Amino acid sequence: MSQPVILVPTDFSTASDAALPHAEALARQKSAKLLILHVEEPPLAYGAGELYYGLPEPGSDRILTMLQQVKPADPAVPFTHRLTIGDPAGEIVRIAGEEAADMIVLGTHGRTGMTRMLMGSVAEAVVRRAPCPVLVFRDVAEKLAGRQAAALHL
Repeated sequence: MSQPVILVPTDFSTASDAALPHAEALARQKSAKLLILHVEEPPLAYGAGELYYGLPEPGSDRILTMLQQVKPADPAVPFTHRLTIGDPAGEIVRIAGEEAADMIVLGTHGRTGMTRMLMGSVAEAVVRRAPCPVLVFRDVAEKLAGRQAAALHL
C-alpha cells in the first residue's frame, strides 16, 4: 500500500499559509506525504489575440524559490513541491487525480459578493470537481481585518 498523499495548493497568500499547519497535522496523523503545489496562471489573451500580463509577476525562477520556502515546520513530515502552469482550480483537480491524492487541504480568501462573482472562487471549483475530500480553511487574518474595519465604521 502506498503512502497517503495530501495535496496542499499555495498561492503564497496568508490564506494558503493558514492551511499548511492543518495539512501538516493531518499528514502526521495519517503518515502521509504533503504535495505542495503552486499553479502559475498564464497571461490572459484579449482583443485581437494580444496578451495582457497585468502587473509584473515574479519570474519562474523566483516562483520556484518561493515555492521551495513553503514547507512543513516539522522536518519529520515528508513533502515534495510541484510547479505547474494553467487554470488554478483545473490544475489542482487534475493533479489530485494524477497523484491519487487522498485529500486536498487549501486556504480560501473568503471573498463574497461582487468580488467573488468577478474573480470566481478557486476553492469552490475545487470542492465541486475534486476526486477526493477537500478541507478548506478561511484566512483568519482577513476575517479579523474585516471585523476591525466594520467596527471602525460604527
